[in-house]
Amino acid sequence: MISRFQFVDDHRDTYEVKRLCQVLGVNRSSYYKWLAGAEAWAARQHKDRILAEEIRQVHSESGGAYGSPRVTAELREKGRRVNEKRVARIMWTFSITGIRLRRRVRTTVPDPATSPVPDLFQRDFTAAEPGRKYMGDITYLPLAGGEFLYLATVLDCFSRKVVG
Repeated sequence: MISRFQFVDDHRDTYEVKRLCQVLGVNRSSYYKWLAGAEAWAARQHKDRILAEEIRQVHSESGGAYGSPRVTAELREKGRRVNEKRVARIMWTFSITGIRLRRRVRTTVPDPATSPVPDLFQRDFTAAEPGRKYMGDITYLPLAGGEFLYLATVLDCFSRKVVG
């Protein structure tokens, strides 16, 4: 996508700037302000590309795990003066993302007044024949919108097959 100001700049040798601005519906003063800042903008883009390469290097050294706070800290350790917001903006612009860890949701809170349940298996999860020992498991499944479901299963200790 080309900027309207860039279009005016590209065609100003062929047509008058005043006429181009009228046709495109932009102020001439805005065009000249854009033109004055174009060099500074290009310099900033160049510096951002250089910083993006440094960010990619730090990001790859971390195995793709680091986000903007850790990348910023690593760059500062290497002697680079950089702001975390700038690092975050450049990471977003160049599609560099860190690993997002899901928050652990505590789904059950034990009542401190109750006595602990005895370990009837005594940590032995094997069985000599099918149908003698069963064990259960409850798994937490996060859904979109912050909701969740539980998946409860019953396993036969002999065959490790789901029986319920």
